[in-house]
Parts: sequence; C-alpha cells; structure tokens
Amino acid sequence: MRREFPIGLTPPDWLVRNLRPARAPVNRAAVARAALGMSLPLAIGLAAGQPAYGALASMGALSGVIGDTADAYRMRILNIAVPQLFGAFGVTLGTLAYGHGWYAVATLTGVALLSGMISTIGAVASVSGLLLLLNCVIGAGLPLPSPWWLAPALMTGGGLLVLLLALLAWPLRSGIPERAAVAATYRTAAALLSVSGTDRTEEYDEARRAVTQSLNQSYDLILARRARQHGRSPEPTRLLAQLNAITPVVEAAPAAHLAGRPLPAPIPEALRHLARAVETGTTGPAVLDLPRDLPVPTTEAARAMDHALRHTAEVVAAPDVDPRGIDDRLGRPATLGIRTARAARTVVLSANSWRYGLRLAVCIGIAQALVSLIPVPRSYWVALTITFVLKPDFGSVFSRALLRALGTVAGLVIAAVVLAEVPLGWWDVPALLVLAPLIPALTPRGYGYQTAAITPVILLLSDLLNHQGTALLLPRLTDSLLGCAVALIAGYLLWPESWHTRVGDRLADAVTDTAGYVEAAFGPHTDPAGRARMRRRLYRDLSVVRTEFQRALTEPPPTGRRAAAWWPLVVAVERIVDATTAARVRVRHGAPPPSTAEVAQVTRQLHELSKALRNSETLIAVRTDLAGPDGSVLEPLRQEVAAARSIASPH
Repeated sequence: MRREFPIGLTPPDWLVRNLRPARAPVNRAAVARAALGMSLPLAIGLAAGQPAYGALASMGALSGVIGDTADAYRMRILNIAVPQLFGAFGVTLGTLAYGHGWYAVATLTGVALLSGMISTIGAVASVSGLLLLLNCVIGAGLPLPSPWWLAPALMTGGGLLVLLLALLAWPLRSGIPERAAVAATYRTAAALLSVSGTDRTEEYDEARRAVTQSLNQSYDLILARRARQHGRSPEPTRLLAQLNAITPVVEAAPAAHLAGRPLPAPIPEALRHLARAVETGTTGPAVLDLPRDLPVPTTEAARAMDHALRHTAEVVAAPDVDPRGIDDRLGRPATLGIRTARAARTVVLSANSWRYGLRLAVCIGIAQALVSLIPVPRSYWVALTITFVLKPDFGSVFSRALLRALGTVAGLVIAAVVLAEVPLGWWDVPALLVLAPLIPALTPRGYGYQTAAITPVILLLSDLLNHQGTALLLPRLTDSLLGCAVALIAGYLLWPESWHTRVGDRLADAVTDTAGYVEAAFGPHTDPAGRARMRRRLYRDLSVVRTEFQRALTEPPPTGRRAAAWWPLVVAVERIVDATTAARVRVRHGAPPPSTAEVAQVTRQLHELSKALRNSETLIAVRTDLAGPDGSVLEPLRQEVAAARSIASPH
C-alpha cells in the first residue's frame, strides 16, 4: 500500500531521487571473487605473522573489487590491471612525501590536478585517476612499512589477485560474454518491436532507450576486443557483423511505430529466435528457419521490417564473414597509437579537462592545508572523502556529498558492531569474508549503498594497522563530514557553472546534429554507411544528454527544477530523430521522397530551435510555421519539430 506523507512532511523530489536504489541484478561471480580476493591476503598475512602486510594487500584487493565490473575477460584486464599500475605509482609518491609537511600538500595537489584531468578520457582512465589519487593520499597520510617499494608491491599484489580470480574461467568461457552482449541487444530490439505501433508510448520510448544503451555497450565491448586483434580474428568479426545487422531492424521500428498498427507477434519472436542463435554460436540453415506465419508486407514500413529481419537472419546464419569491409556504425576502431595520441590531446587541450582537474586540485589543496594547520586525527580521510565525492565524471557533486554522508553513517553502524564484537586477529578473516561481498552486491544500487558497504571494510583493515578499535568511529565520521563540506563549498558552490551551460548547450548541439542528420537522410548524395554512423552517434549523444539531465534532477532547486522543466524537450528531440529515421526508411521502400524545399524548411526550423536553446536560460516558445504538402513522408517529422518548438517554460 502506498504511504502518504502529511503536507509539509513530504520529502522533496530531488531527495527521493537520490535515495531511491537503482535496480540491478547481483553479479554472483563478482561477489564470490570479492569474498575470496579480500580475505585470502589477510589470512596469509596473519599466518605469516605480518597482519599489517595482509591488511595492505587486502586494501589493494579492494581497489580490484571496485574495478571488477566488466563481463568480457579482456576488458577485466584493462579495468583492473591498468588502474593498479596507477595506484602503485600513487602510493609510491605518497610514501616519499609522507612527513614532509607542505611538500606533501604540494604533491597531493599536483596529483589531484593530474587525476582530475585524466579522468575525462574514459572509464578505465577514470578509475586509474581515482586510484592514483586515493593511494597517494593513503601513502602521504599513513606510516607504511619500509622499504618504500613494499607497500606498492603489497597493494598491487592484492589487486592482481582479484584479476587472477576474474580470469580463471577465461579458457573455458572465451567469447561467451561478447556473444551474450550481442544476444541481449537482439532481445532488447525484440522488446522494442513488441510495443511498436501500440498506444503504449512511454513503454516504446523506454524500450528504444534500452536498445540504444545495449547497442552502446555491445559496440564498446566488441570493438575493444577487435581493436586489439587488428580486426582479423573471425569471432569478433562475426559478432560485429551480427551487431551491424540489427541496425536496419532498429531503424525500421520507428516507421512501424508511426504507422500506428502493432506488429504481429511472429516478428519479435523471430528476432528472439536469432538471439538464441547468436548466444549459442549456431549458424547454418537452421537459423533461417524463421516462424512460418510471418505476414506478407503490404506497406513501406512493413516491407522495411520484413527486409531488415531477413537480412539479419542471413548474417546470423553465415558461418564465415569476410573481415575486409566490416565496419561498425561508429567508424573503424583506431589503433592503439592513435587512441593514445587522442587521449593525450584530450588531457592537454580540453577546457573541461583543465576545469575538472583544477577543481579537484583546489579542494585537495584546501583540505591538506586545513589539516596541516588544525590537528585532525586520521586527517587523510578528509582527502579520501573529497576524492570520491568530487570525481567529476561520477555524477552530481551535491548528491554524492549527500549520499557519502548518509552512507558513512550507515556504514559506521555496521563497523561499530564489527569492531566491538569481533576480536582482533583471525576472527577478522571470517568477518571480512562476510563484509567484502557486500561491495559488489550493493555498488550497482547507488553511491550511498556502496559507501555503506566500503566503510566497515576500510575500518576493519585500518584497525589491523593501528589497533584502535571503536575509537576509529568518531574520527571517521568527523573527517568524512569535513571532506563533504570542503567538496560542497570549494568544489560546488564556488564554481558557478550554470545548469544551462552544462546541459542546455549539449542539448542545443544535439538539435544541430539532428538538423545535419535530416539533411544527410534526404540529401541528393546520401551515404548509407555514413548516415547510419551519424544516427548512431546522435543517439549516443542523446543518451549522454539524458544522463546529464538525470544527474541535474538529483540536485536541489533551482537546478533540479530547471531540469524538470526542460525534460520534455529531451524526449521531443529523441522523437524527432525517430521520425527522421522512419521517414528515410519509408522512402527507401517506396514512399515518394520529400522535396528539397521541404527538407530545407525542417532543417531551418531545427537550427532556429538550437539557437534559441543556446541563448536562453529558461525554456521559451519558438514560433512554429511548419506547413507542408498533405500526405508527405515528412509530415510526422514536421509534427515532432512543431511539438519541440512549442514547448514553453512553466514560469
């Protein structure tokens, strides 16, 4: 039964959004690796009479557990091993700076600048930058065992143990995660077809976004593997061809939806049949045995869907694929040297990179200067808190600070029971065996839940290093709250980046790109492969914009209120792209093409909308005069553009 709050006690929407746990399945394999990978080093250290060594190795394993998020084995190597190297370098710098006063402050500030800058490159670089700074803070704040190389070796060894556990099944399951990802994309496309043409508009929009997200993940997974094998390995080449083959089906879905007639059940069932073939690696004539009751197509949209479905079946059934000419919808993967050069340019030349790095460096510098002037027990926890809260690519600083504080309080309650009731020594091993699996189990639920899981583990390992028991609890709470305060003041309030700058401009860019997509779709010289890549990039960019809006919704007024007001326009732009794709599909399968003047009128209206978005702090209505010939293939597109331009601010 739904609980009603009295007037005045109803929690604000932004708070509810922050506290609502995300839905995510529990990765049982990752849970088992966390339990074994973190408790085994501690047990070995205790058996050897060196519990401090075991605790340091378990801390390194903790960073490996945090990075153990990839399904594909090759991606696990990148996600765990590369950050471990940065972490080893960070703890070495911190150890050398330990006890040197203001030199330590300067070192941490410089490392924070570098950490923030490299975090803008990508996911692996982000975790690498995080470990670089975290381990540097630990090395500069704790008296670690001598010689200087011992602590980096122990922590790296713990992380590599988690990597070893993550790779144990590779010889038996090589390629299975990649096939599962492509099959999952086929199933999400089948779910999209199941609601296409129905009046369940919200379900259709949600299914379309799920397809976009699944395509993004699958392409990232397959291309990461294919790039390292120079595009010649048959398995990733086949998977890439199968992933490309689903694109015509996804493009035909908007046309089917705009037709207003639900697709017959055999059509999505045929796609599920192909998903099973992809997942099991089945090829040959059995794959072409589609449901016999597939309807005979009679309209442009139906012909497009039938042609796309049969083309997909032929690609899945093909036992061999020629690696030459296989291209993905985002362009060919660059070589390692080119990607490295691009990453370096991103770090050095990007304004966002410098801004994020400077913001993180300022906060770490202020925190270290503060704890150098004011005696604060366990002062390194202040910088650790700032590092987690202020990671620029991890979401809203405000919401992370809030969730960090709440998660720390919840974690301290668990830690109080563990430190008070579990005797120091061998009993810590079964305690860690129970606590460690909570990290991968709760991390997908949200940042607050991750903090609540990590806090008792960190305190248990810290107790093995300094033997202070429950005396650690109050300093931990004080330092965490102090770190949150520094991040909120110096990293949030004093950086007046308006919501419009962070989100409005990106939405305006997406509208401009949409205008270019309309021109490419109906221009005199259309390149099918280039048009498909443009559509994929556009949907990916819109997915990023949607993520930015969702982050803005978790912040208090006025940011959250403005995001809520602009949200319908995000949906409207996505529907414009859908309508453009649907019109192009209909033209390709027999509908009369639109005139050049009609296309120019639509693109002009989109450019005007983009300009209005870029110059406005709040939504304004844009004049709409989209008239066109009745029955034109662009009529649905004109309606969507008119709807987007007529959205006005409620103020």
